[in-house]
Amino acid sequence: MHVAVPRESAPGERRVAAVPDVLPRLEAKGIDVTIEAGAGAGALFSDDDYVAAGATIAPDHGALFRRADVICKVQAPTVEEARHLPEGSALICLLQPASNLELVKVLVTRGIGAFSLDLLPRISRAQAMDALSSQATVTGYRGGLIAADRLPRFFPMFMTAAGTVPPAKVLVLGAGVAGLQAIATARRLGAVVRAYDVRPAARDEVRSLGASFVELELETQEGQGGYAREQSEEFLARQRELIGNEVAAADAVITTAAIPGRRAPLLVTAEMVGRMRPGSVIVDLAAESGGNCELAEPGKDVVANGVTVYGASNLASTMATHASFLYARNIAELLGLFAAEGGAFDPDFDDEIIAGTCVTFGGEVRHEPTRVLLEGGEK
Repeated sequence: MHVAVPRESAPGERRVAAVPDVLPRLEAKGIDVTIEAGAGAGALFSDDDYVAAGATIAPDHGALFRRADVICKVQAPTVEEARHLPEGSALICLLQPASNLELVKVLVTRGIGAFSLDLLPRISRAQAMDALSSQATVTGYRGGLIAADRLPRFFPMFMTAAGTVPPAKVLVLGAGVAGLQAIATARRLGAVVRAYDVRPAARDEVRSLGASFVELELETQEGQGGYAREQSEEFLARQRELIGNEVAAADAVITTAAIPGRRAPLLVTAEMVGRMRPGSVIVDLAAESGGNCELAEPGKDVVANGVTVYGASNLASTMATHASFLYARNIAELLGLFAAEGGAFDPDFDDEIIAGTCVTFGGEVRHEPTRVLLEGGEK
């Protein structure tokens, strides 16, 4: 199997889909890798690093794709980039097909087999391939640091000759992978942390990190695969009513609630922001999917009534070295499933991981929700 890794073209994207560390294990499976010149520079991996690990460096796309069976990326290619991918090849990336329907049409036309890591089944055998979780780990960590950086107060308690400074009060909304990392980071920095999640299983995880779990008088909202399910507007309105006092009492709020393929639920209204003390901070890690905070704008600081609302945008890319390291491990594990004996590309669609991640193959849309959207329906 010949794998090609191009440079990422999305603005501000510094990650790369393969790092030198994973190349020997791919070679052992009969998989050779060609890297576009400079592809790893944003993550601080040089072309020489890749060559030393056994990769070939291609000066341009023509040379990169010449023998490519599989193209591995972090973010989805643009529609124009997809038109230049080799016909009949395979593409592995975070495709997010529901948001990229025009791209899906091009992939079908060119007979490209597209496999999206954000569709990975949530089963134990797939954990090592779970790119959403690996990148959420980075995002949650960075979210905690950003909250501490923007808050004009200490996170930890200080006892000094001039008096005692109380610790910051941090509220984390959503206790998935990103939320738990945000909790752990804020706790390491000395803050008093409270957290809320609609899933009952999150209670023990929150408490295991030394945070308090916010109990609201609401029915649980466990969805498939451990995610929260999409909530009704009636549920969300009642949730906002109950959580308003928690938001008002916090010095920093970190919101992480997201549902794959859906708009992020609105948890923090402008009215709640107005009740917070001046100088308080909200870090919205779901800003790119609509935002948990009504005032959040991706990549921007919005100041309202003295409260700073930061809309996070691609935080994983701000820690490109380790984010790429984790993502490349996810890719390497998935590629192992595609490799037949001797390393040939041979996807087995009886495997639920391969079938579950497949969006297009052989000129057809195989992902049913995407096919319904393309036909003009709703998921």
